[in-house]
Amino acid sequence: MNTELIGIIAQIVLMIGLAWPLGKYISKVYKGEKSWSDFMNPLENFLYKICGINSKEEMNWKHFLKALLTLNFFLFFWGMLLLVCQSWLPLNPDGNSSQSFHQAFNTSISFLVNCDLQHYSGESGLTYFTQLFVVMLFQFITAATGMAAMAGIMRSMAAKSTKTIGNFWYFLVRSCTRILLPLSLIVGFIIILQGTPMGFDGKMDITTLEGAKQTISQGPTAAIVAIKQLGTNGGGYFGANSAHPLENPSYLTNMVECISLLLIPMAMIFALGFTLKRKKLAYSIFAVMLLAFLVSTSINVYQEMHGNPRLEAMGITQHGGSMEGKEVRFGSGATALWSSATTVTSNGSVNGMHDSMMPLSGMTEMLNMQINSWFGGVGVGFLNYYVFIIITVFISGLMVGRTPELLGKKVEAREMKIATILALFHPFLILVGTALSAWMFVHTSGYVAGEGGWLNNPGFHGLSEMFYEFTSSSANNGSGFEGLVDNTLFWNISTGLVMILSRFIPIIGQVAIAGLLAKKKYIPEGAGTLKIDTATFGVMTFAVIFIIAALSFFPIQALSTIAEHFSL
Repeated sequence: MNTELIGIIAQIVLMIGLAWPLGKYISKVYKGEKSWSDFMNPLENFLYKICGINSKEEMNWKHFLKALLTLNFFLFFWGMLLLVCQSWLPLNPDGNSSQSFHQAFNTSISFLVNCDLQHYSGESGLTYFTQLFVVMLFQFITAATGMAAMAGIMRSMAAKSTKTIGNFWYFLVRSCTRILLPLSLIVGFIIILQGTPMGFDGKMDITTLEGAKQTISQGPTAAIVAIKQLGTNGGGYFGANSAHPLENPSYLTNMVECISLLLIPMAMIFALGFTLKRKKLAYSIFAVMLLAFLVSTSINVYQEMHGNPRLEAMGITQHGGSMEGKEVRFGSGATALWSSATTVTSNGSVNGMHDSMMPLSGMTEMLNMQINSWFGGVGVGFLNYYVFIIITVFISGLMVGRTPELLGKKVEAREMKIATILALFHPFLILVGTALSAWMFVHTSGYVAGEGGWLNNPGFHGLSEMFYEFTSSSANNGSGFEGLVDNTLFWNISTGLVMILSRFIPIIGQVAIAGLLAKKKYIPEGAGTLKIDTATFGVMTFAVIFIIAALSFFPIQALSTIAEHFSL
């Protein structure tokens, strides 16, 4: 147990220690300052030239969003086309079939929006061609899209008064070439050396130690695993995701992949401080997010390492903790850490099965996604927190009788309306989706039975499975309680719609708020200005987030995970 705890602490310390210098580097990349990666200039200029892009053209927030949405609109149809035609495309040595229309709809949206919810098993549901030219391509671009959106907002926050927020294409390309690609190469080389395959051979027939015959899938695994972790994507090359021994062979690869989950989301907060030249503000935001992450991790580690009370009552020894659904090579502690890290970000990759974890672990996993502001996805994690900063500034201003201000800009009714809609939109999608699925399960039993019955577990846990699916979809996370039969018409279409709405409506609103504030007249800070880089404001923001984001879900948590906990 002590060794497991040391491993957990070491991973968290390494995450934080590596994030600070990476954040400083990211700030330089977006500001166009001189850095070691300037050798990428010729490649970037070539990309701009063949695409007809003027990377030096400044965009206002509307033009910025137009470019962002146009790119994603095109990629959606690109993904759909390849997925429904993949059986006829090259690089298909295993002869995998094409996806159905509704499954391709869900898969294309899922990887487009950085969710990577998978209603298929990777080794049989995709070909090498679609793994590379849909999954891996989208995992780079969708991560870079979120990072570009944050870069634009950082640019607007740093300026005293401006009508522009930078160039979307400039931020997008630099995110790929100077941040995601170099880090992916490093992580990829490490996991290849540990045994993760990287090739294009088909399935391999082997004889096990017991003399049985077994077929092992291979392929370009390492390239996809690296970006799935670093870009907070999470889509597994294999159906078992990072619980699969070829996707995550050893404790070393487990540490590298788990650190990769939070590395860029943490670094983006530090990058904010360097860009705004307000390090104290970045440290304040980081402290709130880190505290929430540590609380979540502590709950999960305690729950999983102390075992299941039902088994304890039967006299069964649980020296390794609750090991159901976990890999022996990682242990219950490392799996609990991963479950927290993957849900405070919008990653969703797993190294164990969340469906078999203790009820309170499931509760904290869902709360992390329902709050959706603790580090979050690359770029968009801060943008969700930014919405709550706007709300907190407004409430705090009213409490002290001053016009609310954020970094010298007045926060007025228009910004507050957008922020309020965005804060409530996330719980709206989750609760409406869960209510609809629960109603259908009860009142349309014939239809549900025709789709496989949906639930493999009755009662409280069955409700948790449906609740988790919509939570994961709306948080653009992608993990699941895999007792749910989800590759059906209902789940593919409903979660697909939730994913696309929950990705682009918030980005549109967040960029709009930043653009509206940016062009306002700058007001120098005075003696009565509300300081947003203090511990008091951090606590206030945490309280606002908890009241709005967390308590919205308490009734259904009480009927699912909490009720299951008390039934043990």
